Amino acid sequence: MISSAKEFIHLRDSTVKEEYDRSAYEEAPLKVWKEVLEKYSDYARWVVHNKTVPLEILEILSFSEDVDIRWEVATKRKLSPELFERLSKDRETTVRVRIAVNRKTPLSILDVLCNDEDADVASGAQMNKEDRVARIG
Repeated sequence: MISSAKEFIHLRDSTVKEEYDRSAYEEAPLKVWKEVLEKYSDYARWVVHNKTVPLEILEILSFSEDVDIRWEVATKRKLSPELFERLSKDRETTVRVRIAVNRKTPLSILDVLCNDEDADVASGAQMNKEDRVARIG
């Protein structure tokens, strides 16, 4: 387990593969993730890459001014219904596309995105919806 913000930064910056990998796969307490975001905001993009990052941290990151961070959040499958909803209305098309193609996006949100003003969002949502309906039967 990653026990401090400094440890996370050390692991992320390490040239030793095993240490670098730990930054992407090991859990950390909520207070550690919050400290990374507060003291080392340049590492927010690496926090979202962690496979165990808690939903509460994804919530915080979903408000980032950095579209790349919001895009990364939108790729996560463990989003709450509220996060799917918020990101489906993001001002950036690329974020909405990621929600449109996310396999866990609720069908009700896909229905709305099928009518998005952007053709890429609408087609991504339509393909995702058709694929899921076909798998269900």
